[in-house]
Amino acid sequence: MRFVDIITKKRDGGTLSEAEIQFFISEYTKGNIPDYQVSSLLMALFFQGMDAVETATLTMAMAHSGDMLDLSSIKGKKADKHSTGGVGDKTSLVLGPLVAAVGTNVAKMSGRGLGHTGGTIDKLEAYDNFNVELSEANFIKQVNDIGLAIIGQTGNLTPADKKLYALRDVTGTVNIIPLIASSIMSKKIAAGSDIICLDVKVGDGAFMKTQEDARTLAKMMVDIGNTVGRKTLAFLTNMDEPLGYKIGNSLELEEVIATLKGHGPKDLTEICLQIGSYMVFYADNAISLDDAYQKLLAAIENGSALAKFYEFISAQGADPSKPFKQAKHKIPVLARKSGNIQKIKAEEIGIAAMILGAGRETITDIIDHSVGIELCRKVGDTIEKDQPLAYIYSNGKGEVQAITYIEDAYVIVATKQEPSTLIFEIID
Repeated sequence: MRFVDIITKKRDGGTLSEAEIQFFISEYTKGNIPDYQVSSLLMALFFQGMDAVETATLTMAMAHSGDMLDLSSIKGKKADKHSTGGVGDKTSLVLGPLVAAVGTNVAKMSGRGLGHTGGTIDKLEAYDNFNVELSEANFIKQVNDIGLAIIGQTGNLTPADKKLYALRDVTGTVNIIPLIASSIMSKKIAAGSDIICLDVKVGDGAFMKTQEDARTLAKMMVDIGNTVGRKTLAFLTNMDEPLGYKIGNSLELEEVIATLKGHGPKDLTEICLQIGSYMVFYADNAISLDDAYQKLLAAIENGSALAKFYEFISAQGADPSKPFKQAKHKIPVLARKSGNIQKIKAEEIGIAAMILGAGRETITDIIDHSVGIELCRKVGDTIEKDQPLAYIYSNGKGEVQAITYIEDAYVIVATKQEPSTLIFEIID
């Protein structure tokens, strides 16, 4: 089989066979196909797309390109949750202990942030000595012991995806929906959970800018997961404004703790209760969705969700009672006029946080866990001129530029606005 024939077949609109896709992934992972040829195929895929069978075949080939975690020794169903990335998105850190507190196992591999979106692993490392690199045996043991473990992606999990994503990033081919779906689902399938809940962000601060594109991606991923025997569902959620009020690693952990105590932001709390209800329901079909929701609410109210969070932090080597590092400066960003908040451009807020040092512009950047942004107003709120829109927490880096981004992110109008819709659609 010649790889050039696969390139020309897809260039001309043909459908790749299972054998051709398997050959592509296997030989590229081994280093037998050069990047310049794969770049050519990626561009052909960008213009010609892939059908459902091709996408599912590619997903499974990438999943099997490296290690496949065997979680069968974990008692009961295992649930995982994935977000496509957003600003202020700390749902995994609320959901994990919340659903574990009511008996649903969460065995999760997470990633680091790049660009304006944050990463779960980066947030957890705001705790000194938090260990994100458990062995497979210890990962399984911890889930059996306390119902929850969150670690970074193992070195040999989906190596084909790592190579392809790095190449897509430098060839202008990141935004190919079948490849996004395959990238996400290959990692979720290789990670071994029975239940996969997908939080597909849509809007200004998300990779998917329109509900139509987000729905296409969500349906593709749900179909892939269910086809290979994983109960998979997707939520289309709003990322036209940041989730919650705090953006930045330590700040977001503070908001996670507040939410688990029962006085977190309404948007963050509600999205976690909604997604968590489905995770609990699919782990135990004897319970209804409404009952699952009430159980989760009770876990917040009786303190068991917060206790589970602290247990999880301790189990992975950190001291949850130790205070987070604090930024040196807290600077208000003032409204330039009075009115009503119509929109908060989430991407602008995310870029501002990155400029302060809370995120990475390149993969080698070092994160400052103490810096970030605290919003004072959300969509639907009113504000007077010179009242604070937000506060920046900084250590002297990028303050002026970050303030400008935040000022430009807020759209203030004369008429009263309704709060943003939180969940657009559930696909299962």
